[in-house]
Amino acid sequence: MISRTLRPKLLSLFKQYPVVTVTGPRQSGKTTLCQDAFPDLDYVSFEAQDRRSFADEDPRGFLRAHPEGAIFDEIQRVPELVSYIQEHVDARKRNGIYVLTGSQNLAVSQTISQSLAGRTALLRLLPFSISEALEAAGALNTEQMIYTGFYPRIYDQKLDPTQALTDYFETYVERDLRQLSAVRSLSTFQRFVKLCAGRIGQLLNLQSLGNDAGVSHATAREWIGLLEASYIAFLLRPFHPNVSKRLIKSPKLYFYDVGFAAYLLGIEDQRQITSHPLRGSLFENLVVVEALKHRYNQARPSNLYFYRENTGREVDLLYTTADHILAIEIKAGATLTSSFFTEIQHFSELVQKRGNERVLIYDGEEKVRRQGTLVANPFDLEKILAQWEKSQE
Repeated sequence: MISRTLRPKLLSLFKQYPVVTVTGPRQSGKTTLCQDAFPDLDYVSFEAQDRRSFADEDPRGFLRAHPEGAIFDEIQRVPELVSYIQEHVDARKRNGIYVLTGSQNLAVSQTISQSLAGRTALLRLLPFSISEALEAAGALNTEQMIYTGFYPRIYDQKLDPTQALTDYFETYVERDLRQLSAVRSLSTFQRFVKLCAGRIGQLLNLQSLGNDAGVSHATAREWIGLLEASYIAFLLRPFHPNVSKRLIKSPKLYFYDVGFAAYLLGIEDQRQITSHPLRGSLFENLVVVEALKHRYNQARPSNLYFYRENTGREVDLLYTTADHILAIEIKAGATLTSSFFTEIQHFSELVQKRGNERVLIYDGEEKVRRQGTLVANPFDLEKILAQWEKSQE
């Protein structure tokens, strides 16, 4: 079994809080991680109807059945239980009692904020990072990572990615979507999700997206919210430094798993990726979500943005701290050219007083510093971010 990068934070925070809550996509490994980290705790899955009924009908009796604490899986299925958990941990007055997991971001966050504010640490577990996938697979190249994605079960069971992601999509639509919203036409929603995959790395235009899917602007906005709430897609917000430029205000759309996005685009073989017209967008998605995983694996919120002027000049990814910016340009090419550095140098000149650094992530092997910019590939990103953060301390 692969030891997840988030595990030390989970163990540490369990000693500091009465409750730790772990959210993330279905099949990202939440249950496996929690059971591995806390083998002595009872485990209860609320996917089971009898467990849900017990918790709903007699919540105090249910909690008394687990006097030494427990792992409660898919807590969003029994939202009323959370207030009784609050009552229970307040009476116990100690840390390390319950571990909660959930795969619906909005539902879990709302439930937790209402009842367990100040009593729980909130962690997010996404599918494997590149380093975790390498530990599981032994070796990977860019096309393999984009095609396979990073869901642990695909690696653990050596599944065919196309079949596994087909099942994942159908399960998501049939189960999670029905819990989250009453979507009248499942086929229309499925088409909408596939259209979103065709727009990864692009500015979100709800009017255009809705028109192409055959739904209203309001419905498109609601459905984007569903994708965010169920950890399918996320929005990257634009950065607005104090510079005299007219800047884009719309967010960009990305998927939490690049393999799922590739599946939605109809890719059924990794050889198709090399010549696919959206290879650059998929590569960009791979890098952006890798940076997000690094942040979440440290139990920290997202600090990611992009920069874009209305003239089209942009930097793909900004990794920020309170006083500094790490500007990251993403290029899917394997051969370094001087044009790769144009936009990131322009941005650096605009915000040179902010103490920023520059990184170019591309699909080549050469690792150098050129034109004041560190050049590396996606396999190096996690280490680069960790080293840069350490230098800011």
